[in-house]
Amino acid sequence: MNAAIRWMARNHVAANILMIVLIAGGLIIGGSMKQEVFPEFDLDRIAISMVYPGASPVEVEDGIIRPIELAVSAVDNVKRISSTAREGVGSIVLEVTDGADTDQVLMDVKSEVDRIQTFPEEAEDPVVSELTNRREVISLVVSGDASERSIVEVAERIRDDLMAKPNITQVELANVRPYEISIEIDEANLRRYNLTLPQVAAMVRRSSLDLAGGSVKTDGGEILVRTNEKRM
Repeated sequence: MNAAIRWMARNHVAANILMIVLIAGGLIIGGSMKQEVFPEFDLDRIAISMVYPGASPVEVEDGIIRPIELAVSAVDNVKRISSTAREGVGSIVLEVTDGADTDQVLMDVKSEVDRIQTFPEEAEDPVVSELTNRREVISLVVSGDASERSIVEVAERIRDDLMAKPNITQVELANVRPYEISIEIDEANLRRYNLTLPQVAAMVRRSSLDLAGGSVKTDGGEILVRTNEKRM
């Protein structure tokens, strides 16, 4: 180290040239480096959540957690499974093996969960997603003297317009209630057709079938087959 310093002290031109090369290289590389104020990175985790209204934690564990754990335990590159059963909802987090393709594991997990036919009838559809670290950049509030539905429709149009921008990757609506269809039947009509409200509810449920039918393997990849028949 001392010899190099002595050589630099005796060769001023070489030292100046080396300094110029280092500064120029730093400027060139620094200008091409990717810079993010809120960087996003993968957590190599997959989350599965499922709502079971009115169920106790024990019922959630028996009806939701255990069937899902049994199904996804056979998926390749799943290193660890962590589950939580709470009142009315069950959640499972899968840790993906280091270096594995998380997108492929996500598709495999969705396929296995869709094949489960033993979920309780009252349970909602499972939601399978990849956990990512995202931070909010801008908040946009939509308000006005209008009905809730009109404001939601305006917010949805704004979301679609923003998503069409090339530099925007994700836009989410918050504090928006999902659409709901209410069916009211006159008591006289029920008596006329000799029906009860549970029977009508069962007919509506049969007309809104959302059922997984497995998968078909092709040369281009695996195609998931699902029946999505919602008439109401």
